[in-house]
Order: sequence, then C-alpha cells, then structure tokens
Amino acid sequence: MIRSIWVVLNMLIVTPPLALAIIIRSFMRGPAEAFYDRIPRIWAQWALRTSGADVTAIGLENVAPGRPQIFIANHVSWMDVLVLATSIPKRYRFIGKKELARVPLWGRAWVAAGHIPIDRSDTQAAIESLDRAAKVIRQDSSSVIIFPEGTRSATGALLPFKKGAFMLAVHAGIEIVPVAITGTRHMLAKGSWRVRSGRIIVRFGAPIAAAGYSASTREELISRVRTAMEEMLASDVPDQSEANVGNHQRTRP
Repeated sequence: MIRSIWVVLNMLIVTPPLALAIIIRSFMRGPAEAFYDRIPRIWAQWALRTSGADVTAIGLENVAPGRPQIFIANHVSWMDVLVLATSIPKRYRFIGKKELARVPLWGRAWVAAGHIPIDRSDTQAAIESLDRAAKVIRQDSSSVIIFPEGTRSATGALLPFKKGAFMLAVHAGIEIVPVAITGTRHMLAKGSWRVRSGRIIVRFGAPIAAAGYSASTREELISRVRTAMEEMLASDVPDQSEANVGNHQRTRP
C-alpha cells in the first residue's frame, strides 16, 4: 500500500508540468517530434522507477527505425503502456479509445503529442482514424501501438482480437510486430490499485508482412499474429541465446 501511495504522489507531481509542457509546445511553430517523443518517455520512466519495475526488452532487432510498423501487444495492466513507452527505440503513437482524450490535462497532452483517439462506437469514424494513423506513420517511418483485445485481460489469457489493427495493416501494407508483455499483471492487476515491484519482460517478435493478405484472408493474418504472441507469452524467462548483445536489453527505469 505504501508503494501505491508513493506512485500516486509522484504521478500527481510530475504529470501536470509535463502535460503542460506538451500543450504549450503544441501552440508553437517549428518541428517538435523529438519533444513529443521525449516527454512521454520521461513520464513513463518516472512511473516505472517509482513502481520498482525491472524491465527487460528482448528482440529489439525486430524494431526497424527506417520503416513504419504496427506493434500489436497483449494487455493485462495499465503498466503495459508505460513499458512500451520506454522500450520502443523509435517514434511511436498509441491508438486508444477516445475516452482517454477526455482525461483532464493529460488527455489534452496525449492528443497534442500525436497519439490517436478512436471512436469504437462509430465504425466510419474509427476507419478514418486508422487511415490517418497509416498516413502519419508512413510519412515519418514511425510506428503505432495497438492493444487488439480492446481491454485488459483479468486472467492474463489473450482475449478475442478486434479487427481494426489488422485492417490498418492490410489496407496500408504495413508490417506487424507482435509483442508479448509478462510481469505487469503481477505489478498492477486489472481492477486493483495496489502496485507491487517486480520484473517485466517485453518481447518483440519477428515482423509479419501484411502484404499478400486481403480483407478475405484477414483472419489468417490475425491467427498468425495471435499464435506468435501466445508462443512468446509462454516464454516467461529468456533463455541463454536471448542474452546476446542486440537481442536482450535490461533496464531499470
């Protein structure tokens, strides 16, 4: 409980000034991509540090700075967002439910930094948001992060995948990087406010090309990505071969 209070106090202190910095910068002219990338990383690193997280990233060679990618990750805890925000070594944007944009101050900064809200209740609006995401990441060879389950899993098992992320990949011809995160559910489970310290492992799988798939074969792509994620989730502890330089990075935020 003491750790939980400590994390909340730190977030109450650090979030307003960082959010205000992003909002103020959004009214200024000139390129700000590096700024919008750096500030969320600082915020996420601060949160992980105060939470007592020990993060290990595996498979970073599958993250390509020079081409657009879609990161498809499992979702069991709010900690997943922090882990991805600190582990992906390239410009990224989260695609999340539109309700996030309504969070006081933080939501305004989230949108100003380039992250993309999506209206799940309006199919046409959701498609337009995905099209906008594809255009943006093709322009700067960056990436988007999507949790295809749409919500956090209470058990840790993968929930059914929503199709939006895969529509984006197929229509835009952008490769998918399957991502598996373990350890975050122990630290902060769905429905709980108790934060525990612990080790987190985030695995980036081999990219899966969306080229060659179509609307009629989209389910095959979904199945392939899901299988890759399930296999990585079954590997809770990195083996010796994954400890090689370039494949394994352990950080204490």
